[in-house]
Amino acid sequence: MARLLRFAELRFPLDPAATFGREGPLVLEIGFGDGRFLVTLARAHPEWNLLGVEAAGASVVRALRRLCREGIEPVRLFKGMAGFVLRNLVPPRALARVYVNFPDPWPKSRHAERRLLQVPFFRLLSTRLADGGALFLTTDHPDYFAFALEEGRRSGLFEVQTLPPPPEVLTTKYAEKWKKRGRRFYHAVFTKVAEAREVFPPLRKEDGMPHAILEGPLPEIRDFEKMVHAFPGGHAIFLERTHRYPEGYYFLVRVEEPELELIQELLLELRPSTHGLYAGLKRFGDPLVTPGVRHAVGFLVDWLAAQGLRVQKRSY
Repeated sequence: MARLLRFAELRFPLDPAATFGREGPLVLEIGFGDGRFLVTLARAHPEWNLLGVEAAGASVVRALRRLCREGIEPVRLFKGMAGFVLRNLVPPRALARVYVNFPDPWPKSRHAERRLLQVPFFRLLSTRLADGGALFLTTDHPDYFAFALEEGRRSGLFEVQTLPPPPEVLTTKYAEKWKKRGRRFYHAVFTKVAEAREVFPPLRKEDGMPHAILEGPLPEIRDFEKMVHAFPGGHAIFLERTHRYPEGYYFLVRVEEPELELIQELLLELRPSTHGLYAGLKRFGDPLVTPGVRHAVGFLVDWLAAQGLRVQKRSY
């Protein structure tokens, strides 16, 4: 049965045979939307192990419901960014194919740097595709299509062919939408012919919970305004503070690490413990401990020290 991959159960990188419970070609869809195309692929190629990545939480929920309702397996879904999946979850030369259907074209010139299919992406992809593996792109946006073709060729790692889009990609949600509006579709196949020399090591997964033990009475935090902490490689945004039952506080924090293509919303907490006041990451929502998370905890501890608490021990 299709299921959602969670940080707590992941290995970096994945062992595909263990993850899917069988051997088989590993195929990735980037931006699977409501899961229609994954259903199409699974029915047409039951021998494939399908991995899908999608940034929008609502789409992940809809796709998971669709796959489970239709009894589709084996499919694994991941909520996050494509670059994170390629770098950390996919082993070197493990992918047979990658599908990118109707990606966000980011049409404004000031947003062009956010486009997925750029030279750095192609360089990373070349190390994760098997020899002769390919990326299949379908889009309705001519400018983005031309941009992707140029970037793929400029990487020097892919042979690029422009072809008519295969019928199965025209059954996706956006294809149906654009067909009704009479839009034209563009399709290209990027076949790996060489591999980047860079090494793209995955993150080192850490299990310890970053925290500190502080001394002093629990402070009364009446007024709390959003705080932004910049650190090398990203930002930690402290969005809000809430009371913790029966005593203590939760802090909702958004940690953005663009270099890792990772955004997490997580809870930090301040609460009494047997050794003093515990300030640190709460094991809720399946957090992934990263350098940015450690920086967020450190910033919170320093902020609490400025409120009059004394730091006894730092573990982050």
